[in-house]
Amino acid sequence: MGELHQRRTRSLRTCSALIAAGALLLTACGARAGEEAVGGGTESCVDVDGDSIKIGFINSLSGTMAISEATVNDVLHLAAEEINDAGGVLGKQLEIVEEDGASEPATFAERSERLIVQECTAAVFGGWTSASRKAMLPVFEGHDALLFYPTQYEGLEASENIIYTGATTNQQIVPALDYLLEEEGAESLYLVGSDYVFPRAANMIIRQWAEENGVEILGEDYTPLGSTDFTTIANQLASSGADAVFNTLNGDSNVAFFRQYNSLGLDAETTPVLSVSIAEEEIEGIGASNIEGQLTSWNYYQTLENQQNEDFVAAFQEKYGEGRVTSDVMQSAYNSLHLWAAMVEEAESFDVDAVRDAADGTSFAAPEGTVTIDGENQHVTKTPRIGRITADGLIDTIWEGELTDPDPFLETYSWADEEEAEEYAQEADEADEDGADEDSDEGSDED
Repeated sequence: MGELHQRRTRSLRTCSALIAAGALLLTACGARAGEEAVGGGTESCVDVDGDSIKIGFINSLSGTMAISEATVNDVLHLAAEEINDAGGVLGKQLEIVEEDGASEPATFAERSERLIVQECTAAVFGGWTSASRKAMLPVFEGHDALLFYPTQYEGLEASENIIYTGATTNQQIVPALDYLLEEEGAESLYLVGSDYVFPRAANMIIRQWAEENGVEILGEDYTPLGSTDFTTIANQLASSGADAVFNTLNGDSNVAFFRQYNSLGLDAETTPVLSVSIAEEEIEGIGASNIEGQLTSWNYYQTLENQQNEDFVAAFQEKYGEGRVTSDVMQSAYNSLHLWAAMVEEAESFDVDAVRDAADGTSFAAPEGTVTIDGENQHVTKTPRIGRITADGLIDTIWEGELTDPDPFLETYSWADEEEAEEYAQEADEADEDGADEDSDEGSDED
């Protein structure tokens, strides 16, 4: 894994700019497996002698991201029940310890440290935003623990301590861009996103793609996570004349954005919005009537027709109610627990090194179709799919690509410049951190 180690090092360039969790994380930021790390070092405290084994779930059960992440927590419990009912992992029942990341990167870092050091979990599953993942990354690397991350993201990263079961850029964003150009005839785009790592890095990649393909970017706007004021952005979008909108907003900000978008008379026919963070669960919060006909890019939809998906949807609805929906990140989280179980069984051990060595080629017959871990970068194979939101709040597949190997650093694309994208995201986060410090100082003066 020499190449993976080099890439991991590149992924940590932005560590100091991304983490605002204080001394806990600043110490862990430079740690590597085998070195002293915060919390007492890297020696595992996992108890493998009993009839059960601890695993950790960390999701935002409160805050702006709860609209998305609470459902991931639900489906992780479903996967754990299935595994336990089938006899457990190496004959041991899974004992779940869960933490609320509360939609705050610093909280994710602090509580993932607790899961590793105090609760002694064998693996941890969760996280959603790239900011939360970046905050947790040095903690997992410092303790040589394993995080299974289920969300699609901007790529540009490969850590030996993370298994990425969501899509990377070439499995979601690039196919979405190609679809807009080739199928929708979109020769100009307006970019709207939440103000953190994923949208900014993704949009720099989009700009690189656009330059290569002769597509004009007519605007690029960001708003803090949880923002509900889109008056200015929507008006600028409306006046831009863009053929389509590429939307990287996350969480409940999408509710406010689409309400303002609709109030200006914009619609899916004249100015379609393609979203990469709106799935079936978010549609319910936004209201299907507000986004009917709009486009999404994912690898999984509840409406997929295969036996694995039918069984998955039926099991989830039996446990949580017939009205509940399934979605891409939920399904990727479900896959992650089953993949870990298969890795442990293959390794015949819960030891992190042994489990990691067993990762390459591990497959699972997932609801989206069979996924397989690439041991070189610890991402999984994916099938890109473009969907259209329907009146009943579900998403129908309108285009499907081929099964795609993960390429998190876009090495197979001549137009891609990973360093430019990383630097762009880093500059944005440094500016955000400076702004947060200024706000803190102002608050102190008032006191």
